[in-house]
Amino acid sequence: MEKKYDYLIVGAGLYGATFACLARRQGKRCLVIEKRSHLGGNAYCENVCGINVHVYGAHIFHTSDKRVWDFANSFVPFNRYTNSPIANYHGKLYNLPFNMNTFYQMWGVRTPEQARKVIEEQKSAAGIGTPRNLEEQAISLVGRDIYECLVKEYTEKQWGRKCTELPPFIIKRLPVRFTFDNNYFNDTYQGIPMGGFNKLVDGLLEGIEALTDTDFFKDRKKWEACADKIVFSGKIDEFFDYRFGKLAYRSVRFETETLDVQNFQGNAVMNFTSHDEPYTRIIEHKHFEPESPAYMSGRTVISREYSSEWTEDSEPFYPVNDGTNGTLYGKYRQLADALPGVLFGGHLAEYRYYDMDDVIAKAMNDFERFSGTRHEG
Repeated sequence: MEKKYDYLIVGAGLYGATFACLARRQGKRCLVIEKRSHLGGNAYCENVCGINVHVYGAHIFHTSDKRVWDFANSFVPFNRYTNSPIANYHGKLYNLPFNMNTFYQMWGVRTPEQARKVIEEQKSAAGIGTPRNLEEQAISLVGRDIYECLVKEYTEKQWGRKCTELPPFIIKRLPVRFTFDNNYFNDTYQGIPMGGFNKLVDGLLEGIEALTDTDFFKDRKKWEACADKIVFSGKIDEFFDYRFGKLAYRSVRFETETLDVQNFQGNAVMNFTSHDEPYTRIIEHKHFEPESPAYMSGRTVISREYSSEWTEDSEPFYPVNDGTNGTLYGKYRQLADALPGVLFGGHLAEYRYYDMDDVIAKAMNDFERFSGTRHEG
């Protein structure tokens, strides 16, 4: 088959779409193929009753990288949504991230000094030196009370493992602050594309040939022959025919429901932190876009999220970054690094968790390196 394209891009998520956009700007011929029935990867939204439903879970764009922010906003304006989730433990509500509001709700303390004292006392009582697992790391950060109520059971539902069996680094991303500030992210910029994330993806892929319902592996030789280079954002172990075995993932199942009420829970994100509820959180999608005409309508859409082990019939969401899988990924990475003409990028191909801004920045940097062309804004 004649090589018709400069790049075959496997996967139409933010990584593949960003790479394709930059390549097209340089006059390169790109073909994007996607095995799902839609573009956008996990950022895809479905319009229900005028509400943009985040089909694969809540996606909130946040970054301190002005280059990434300006790049994203060049396709669609973003609103000023601020992520301020709520934790529900046996019906009692707490502010997240852990901040002075949380500490007041938990202990009645009113000053940072009082809060630090309680946390230090509980850490000392637990006899923790260098944290050896997630439980010890969490107690070191926020004390035993908050760990028991707001971290332990929620995390065990999310990962399907006891906190004492999970590595401490998982909880290090959790923000803790001693101010009355419910903004979950510390980044300079934050928001939701006005009109949903599909607007962003459509802008990135404008003028680029893209095929959905197209599985690279079902006709691999055909697709490999159609382009000079391949950008692959699927599962790295699948690319190499699971030569060393399969990498492990956690998956998420969603139960989405349309309700005849104007406002169900008063917030976009509510975490349910006890084992009493089998789901980890409820997302009420309309709160992501309060400027939307559908916001004041008499209907709303909610999604309950259930964490589970990944199977062939489910979507791989989160890599299980333990020692066994890290070693296995390292073997596949060696194969990938030795393979000319193929670029592996994105959370599945790199077996790591990426925020949306990070995956766009990675695509920018990879494009510069892979093509030898500098991206200038």
